[in-house]
Amino acid sequence: MSGETDLIKLYSARILELAADIPHHGRLDAPDASVKKRAPLCGSTVTVDIATDGETITDYAAEVKACALGQAAASVVGAHVIGCSYDQVSAARDALKSMLKQDGPTPPAPFDGLEVLRPAREYKNRHASIMLTLDAIVEAMEQARAAHSCA
Repeated sequence: MSGETDLIKLYSARILELAADIPHHGRLDAPDASVKKRAPLCGSTVTVDIATDGETITDYAAEVKACALGQAAASVVGAHVIGCSYDQVSAARDALKSMLKQDGPTPPAPFDGLEVLRPAREYKNRHASIMLTLDAIVEAMEQARAAHSCA
């Protein structure tokens, strides 16, 4: 099978559908934390804003400037992140990384839709873009938790 055919399979209709419909796109007016992440290899960027009650995400928005794979990941995450705890988001991030790097299990619900990105495991240069949204949310939650504990 040629590399071009593999790339066509990678950008499946479902991935393109997700990339075209990212929920909570934009920015929050008064976030508890904001984090911008950039994938150095491809230049993809994601900026996430979160509001929390100290433990769970109560509001979320993201600006996503990434390839279709990074956009698809942002779409799946954005659809389910409100109401999630730090532990849930961190577990999803770790599972996604394992799925991509070691063909590990699919991230746990509610992020199991990230399974659609499993074919990208063969494309290491795409991993950073796929990881951006969850990496940024975990960092933002850490910042928000620190701010809430100081308040």
